[in-house]
Amino acid sequence: MHVIRRFRIHAIFCALAVLLCELISHPFAEMGISDDGPYVVMAHTLAATGHILYTGWAAPMLVWQLILAAAFVKLFGFSYSAVRMSTILIAIVMAFVLQRILVRANISERNATFGTLALVLSPLYLVLSATFLTDITGLFAIVICLYGCLRALQSATDRSAIAWLVFAVITNAIFGTSRQIAWLGILVMLPSTLWLLRSRRRVFIAGAITTLGGVLFIAVCLQWLKHQPYSIPEHLLPTVFPVAHTLGEFVHTLLDIPFLLLPLFALFLPQIRKSRPRVLAIITAISLVYLLLAFHLRYTHPDFLLEPTAGARGGWVGIHGIHEGTDLQGTPPLFLHTGLQILITIVSIGGLLGLFASFTHSRTSELPSPTDSHPGVSWKQLAILLGPYTLAYTVLLIPRATNLLFDRYMLSPLVVIVLCLVRYYQDKINPRVPIVGVLLVGVMAAFGVVLTHNTFAFYRARVALAAELHSAGIPDTSVDNGWEHNFDVELQHSNHINEEEIVLPAGAYIPTPPPPPSACHAFWYDYTPHIHPLYGISFDPNACYGPASFAPMHYSRWLTRTPGTLYVVRYTPPSHP
Repeated sequence: MHVIRRFRIHAIFCALAVLLCELISHPFAEMGISDDGPYVVMAHTLAATGHILYTGWAAPMLVWQLILAAAFVKLFGFSYSAVRMSTILIAIVMAFVLQRILVRANISERNATFGTLALVLSPLYLVLSATFLTDITGLFAIVICLYGCLRALQSATDRSAIAWLVFAVITNAIFGTSRQIAWLGILVMLPSTLWLLRSRRRVFIAGAITTLGGVLFIAVCLQWLKHQPYSIPEHLLPTVFPVAHTLGEFVHTLLDIPFLLLPLFALFLPQIRKSRPRVLAIITAISLVYLLLAFHLRYTHPDFLLEPTAGARGGWVGIHGIHEGTDLQGTPPLFLHTGLQILITIVSIGGLLGLFASFTHSRTSELPSPTDSHPGVSWKQLAILLGPYTLAYTVLLIPRATNLLFDRYMLSPLVVIVLCLVRYYQDKINPRVPIVGVLLVGVMAAFGVVLTHNTFAFYRARVALAAELHSAGIPDTSVDNGWEHNFDVELQHSNHINEEEIVLPAGAYIPTPPPPPSACHAFWYDYTPHIHPLYGISFDPNACYGPASFAPMHYSRWLTRTPGTLYVVRYTPPSHP
């Protein structure tokens, strides 16, 4: 046991589990995926020129993420996959650090490993780790900061506490340059830590000075970003505030959480049958109301019944088994059939209700702490450390919720939820996570691997179709291959996406005339004025003006009976003699 603890075998296992799952899923595709295409172009430019040049699609700052990716390009040559390997590396390291954070939060090695794997092997974490989006790199800044804060709280000497506070500030400042919201570590989490350390005067003063230095660094970075051509300003206040829609987005996204952490929430299902009759009646009433609303709204809101797995447009974990925001013509084939969706919904929502039920009959005193954990972090300290950060993060999501909240925005709250729920389960219900939880981690990991594989197989098929059309003499600008591929093509003909929010240089945005109402047109056509499609890629061979004279392209869909199929369709009427 001493050897296992000394060499952090449990944490290494978590890191290697992420690597293994990514290798199995084969996450390679030479095109942009969601927003990351313009970011990949920026990494390529940095590697080639040594300069960071924005492309009209980056609200995140991206800086340290670009530097790391440029190093990968220098080592392995440019490709989308080489750039994305830098994100996988960060995801692997973060799995190691997450496990150590849970142990530092007074959770046993075994339970901490379970909690870590429940998150890092979830479908959301695995698929985002294989992209060049900022979610993983931004989360890394918060995770490293949290680790430094915990070490500072547990330090026996002032010198050690100050060193860990300096570590937390420096790492959060640097790693936060990928995604500005990650600077909540310096702005909120570190002040919370200093409040907890206020009785240690020397530590408090040194930590406050270091934190103020971090705030100054943030201010300088934001001023630098403000003056970068073709960067996109981020607005903290929404221009419009539709209250009902905003609340609906939050409810929809929050109901995703029990599914994304299904192995953890499922542990609370047995708590329902242990409930007192009054509590059981309330749970039954809530379940009936949910089902009645679901069936009532089934036709106008077909995803309501299956909220945890449906995903909004742009969601990463959805019923189709691919990224939900591709916006190709037609509807993608279903991956999770209705029966499985209902089962997932029952387990997810049931686990959430079981958690609430456990609050009514859990033990008033805590169970003995595991001998292999790090004591000294109380629930009150965790509340002060994580509560203000979680509240600030939620408030900053409000402007996004006025439009769409994507499931990937939940990654950061998921870390807090994992820590609190595993600690709560260990303290109040059972000191050891049962074997069924471990089995469910394996099930969700398999789903994550399949989702990641199917997503990238779908993108590889689009790349192959684009190459086939190009070899037939059809220019890339005459093909609508979804907005992600269209962005890649646009940046081959322009130095920026035609985004109307670009402030610098003035006049960069040029309004694009709308296409004829009767014609098929590319989604977000105004962002890509160089593309005038004659053909499009579709899930439906009869979309628009019907099939073109190109063979359909099949792509692998693990755990399904039939492969996916993409078709080339006409965007203009066929000519008649």
